[in-house]
Amino acid sequence: MINRYKTFLMRQELAANTIRSYVWTVTDFLEKYPEVTRENLLAYKGSLMEHHKPQTVNLRLQAINKYLEYMKKDRLKMSFVKVQQKNFLENVISNADYRFLKTSLKNGGHTSWYFVVWFLTATGARVSELLQIKAEHVQQGYLDIYSKGGKMRRLYIPKRLRTEAMQWLGKRRIESGYIFLNRFGERITARGIAQQLKLFAERYGINTAVVYPHSFRHRFAKNFLERYNDLALLADLMGHESIETTRIYLRRTATEQQTIVDKIVNW
Repeated sequence: MINRYKTFLMRQELAANTIRSYVWTVTDFLEKYPEVTRENLLAYKGSLMEHHKPQTVNLRLQAINKYLEYMKKDRLKMSFVKVQQKNFLENVISNADYRFLKTSLKNGGHTSWYFVVWFLTATGARVSELLQIKAEHVQQGYLDIYSKGGKMRRLYIPKRLRTEAMQWLGKRRIESGYIFLNRFGERITARGIAQQLKLFAERYGINTAVVYPHSFRHRFAKNFLERYNDLALLADLMGHESIETTRIYLRRTATEQQTIVDKIVNW
């Protein structure tokens, strides 16, 4: 049964990680509750809510609901847990720390990592998208990214970054192909980027909690709205399905809130 469910997921062209997660969840459910009934489903949901955060619970429920779809038992699908959205952004690198990190990497001779950080922050790219950038994209100034649903998003490379990156690639005699490579000439991995960024944060005395690939995407969004207050355009640039997702960037970070309160509250 599980193998057939896995085949069903593969036919829907889901990502490998998603398929693994869905299969694990359904296996876990069936080990605890061999029979698929509303009572058992609700009991499993209750157990999840006791031991996991709402986001994790919803990921598990999504897997179960997909299984119910496969079993043609859509009427048993469960509603998701409401996630309480915080009124501030957490663990987003500040502009000061971003500039300090970028300068430190360049001065320390870590040029490739200097460009990793710059590309992430100047384009708003997800780390998976960063790894797709080739020398040809730098030359033309953009990369077109196609989702599995057939939608296209254009990732723009700003002129200043483009100019300096072309000089860097010229020195390395790279005229085509992927630009972020490891010492074996192969593309670096998302995991490798995350690990190395943490090491650089420790070396330069920056809070490691704010130095991770997606933090720089958040910084791009914050900086963009501060300089050009167009939420709809930002949603398009970031590839958000709904503008509601982008609204989070209108909020201050916790550090920014604290600074403002410290400055103005004197009563």
